[in-house]
Formats: sequence, C-alpha cells, structure tokens
Amino acid sequence: LAFAVAFAVSAAAGLFIVPYLRKIKAGQMIKEIGPTWHMTKQGTPTMGGLIFIIGIAVSIIAVGFPQMLKGELTHIYVLVFSLVYGAIGFFDDYQKLKKKQNTGLSAKQKFLLQLVAALLFILVMRHTGFVKTSLYIPFFNTTVHMPEWLYFVFAAFVIVGTVNAVNITDGIDGLASSVSVIVAIFFGIAAFLAAEAVNAPLYFASAIVLGVCAGFLVYNFYPARVFMGDTGSLFLGGLAVGAAFLLNNPLIIVVCGFVYICETASVMLQV
Repeated sequence: LAFAVAFAVSAAAGLFIVPYLRKIKAGQMIKEIGPTWHMTKQGTPTMGGLIFIIGIAVSIIAVGFPQMLKGELTHIYVLVFSLVYGAIGFFDDYQKLKKKQNTGLSAKQKFLLQLVAALLFILVMRHTGFVKTSLYIPFFNTTVHMPEWLYFVFAAFVIVGTVNAVNITDGIDGLASSVSVIVAIFFGIAAFLAAEAVNAPLYFASAIVLGVCAGFLVYNFYPARVFMGDTGSLFLGGLAVGAAFLLNNPLIIVVCGFVYICETASVMLQV
C-alpha cells in the first residue's frame, strides 16, 4: 500500500511539476569542462526532486498516520532531516538558475550548511535515545564504544560524506534514483527484520522511498524529461544515511551504498 500510494502520488505530481519547471525555464546548465555530448542535456528542467519530496510527504501522512498516532515517529525524524538537506539543495539549484551557470552555492557554504544539519540531527537523535554512541561493525559482530565527542565527529563525517556521494552519483540521467531504489529495498528489509528492536516503522517508509523513486523514473528514464537536481539528490542522501543511523548501523551504508562510494572515488580521480 505504501509503495502504491507513493508511486501514484509522485507520478501524478510530475504531470504538473515538469510542465511548470519548463514554464519558468528552470533548465539545467551543463559544465563546459564536460564531454561535448553532455551539452545536448542543457535546458532540461531541473529541481525535479520536488516530485518525490511531495510524494514522500503526502504518502507518509496518508499511510503512516496510524503509526504517528501510536507515537512511532522515527520515519518523521528521517523525513524532516532529509527535507533540511533537500532545502539546501533547492537553494543551491535556485542560485544556479539565478546565475545561469552550473555553480550555485560555494563549496564552503554547502559544507557548512550540511555540517550544521548533520550535527543537529545527531544531537536530536541522541537526546531522544534513538542513536547510541556504540558503533556496530557489520559482519564482525563487534561493537566499538566511542566517546561522545568522537562519535559526533564520526557521524558528521559519515552524514556529509554520504549526502555528497549521492549528489555526485546523480551526474548521469536516472543514476541516483535507480541506485536509491536498490538502497530503499535493502533498508526496507533491514528495518522490517529489526522493527521490534528499534520500534521503528522504517520498513514502510522505505517502501514509500521505493515508490517515489519509481514514480520519478517515469519522467527521468533516458532521454530524461527532468533532472532531480541537488534538491532531489541531497534529499535522497539524507534519507539513506538517516535510515542507517536510526538502525544504529551507520557503517552499513558502506555496503548498501557501495555504488555511491565508487562514484565519488571516480569523480575524485578524474578531478
């Protein structure tokens, strides 16, 4: 049900958002240093991440309301955290359109905003008791206990790194959304198996992410009619890393988000 509602809402939202983005001429600017054939993509509407942001917001309220009444708010924490990163991405996209170039916010501005958002998220999660400072090492069945300050440094590094890795992965049509479909399936299964332990309905939230990504791909498969922009990629990054922390297993992002890491390494090598 969560998947079906999310897919329907995001697919329907695209019917209105894509024409509107064309109307206001919210076209993507392509970097001059890239391959010449990339220039054919210039002018494709960006900020399409609004499609699945609307889809997720509506679906969580529609499908997750019973859980909210029971006081199970884990999925809401992840949504709000992701929306903060989506807002940063939206402002970055807006600056790009305003300047009519591929660079919006400066690297320092984006890093500072993302760092503040990461630290606030961990602070709130620690205060509510959802996150512990003990770090579980996947596959080794080992837990490493960390000092509070060190855990905050580690968490900020993982969050900012993951969010930007998803942003980088979106460099090619549909890549971030199609990869995120696989990541959402993984977290859906992991959250379902751990549901009693963490008392969190993250499994149906993952189904919603799966649905909205599929709905977005209706408009984004090659040749793309819309790009998600930083609005969407930073939002998806927040969802992925937020889910990992709320499962108290942040290092699992190295496994399920391995493509994100490879894409980032590839870009760093090329640069």
